[in-house]
Amino acid sequence: MKRVHRRLFRLNDQIDSIGRELRLVNAELSNHRSINDDAQTDAVTGNYIDREEAGRTAGDVRRFERTAFYLRVRRAKLVKTRDRLLARLPD
Repeated sequence: MKRVHRRLFRLNDQIDSIGRELRLVNAELSNHRSINDDAQTDAVTGNYIDREEAGRTAGDVRRFERTAFYLRVRRAKLVKTRDRLLARLPD
């Protein structure tokens, strides 16, 4: 097997792995958004403890959004590399 074929297989494996991780992160993000919505509502009507909790849950949401963003960027770069390698293959 040629080197370019091995590299394509490796890229496809990495893309699939990132896709699985991204699905997990998005599911977790959805849960944290739901928790954050409840915490923000409680913070409006609650005391300082509720406001502190709302700040922590908002931070969790931002952290998962950032992780999902970087996973999408990484996946896009790998797809671009894969497409470039596929274009080099003979017909």
